[in-house]
Amino acid sequence: MTSYLVRQAHPDDIPALVEFQIALAWESESLVLDRNTVHRGVSAVFEDSSKGQYLVAHAADPSRLIGSLLLTYEWSDWRNGCVIWIQSVYVVPEWRRRGVFRTLYRYVQEQVASRPPYVGIRLYVDTRNTVAQKVYRQLGMRGDHYQVWEWFPDGKSSESHG
Repeated sequence: MTSYLVRQAHPDDIPALVEFQIALAWESESLVLDRNTVHRGVSAVFEDSSKGQYLVAHAADPSRLIGSLLLTYEWSDWRNGCVIWIQSVYVVPEWRRRGVFRTLYRYVQEQVASRPPYVGIRLYVDTRNTVAQKVYRQLGMRGDHYQVWEWFPDGKSSESHG
C-alpha cells in the first residue's frame, strides 16, 4: 500500500476543495452545485475556524491533492466533550480503494484519542452507499444506532436531489 501524507488544508487548497465538493455532489446525488456558492462555503471555513477544518491527503507530490474531508464539531453534554463529525469526504477517482480515506480517518482517530476535549467521531452516509458503509465497518465504526433526519427551509434535502 502506498503511504500518504495528511495535513491541515490551507487557503491555497481552496480551488481543489471546491472542485472536490462539486464532484462529490454530482457523484453522490446527481446534484449540480453553484461554483460561487461552494467557493464561498469552502472559504468560510478558512475565515472562521469554528466552522470546521479541512484535512487533505497527498502522495509524493504535495501540490497534487488526492483526497480531503471536512471536520466539524458537535458538543456532547452526555460526554462533556466534543464529537468530531467527518463530512464532505472526497477521494480522486483514480486513488480510490487504495487506502486514502483510511489514512485520513486514522489521522482523525489519532487526534481524537490524544486531544481532549475530543471524545468521538461520527459521520453520516447515504443509505444507498453500501461501498462506503463497508469501508466504515472495516474501520471499526458502527452505524446501527441512529438515523439522521433533516429539514431545509428551501425544501431541498439531499433526498430530493438523488
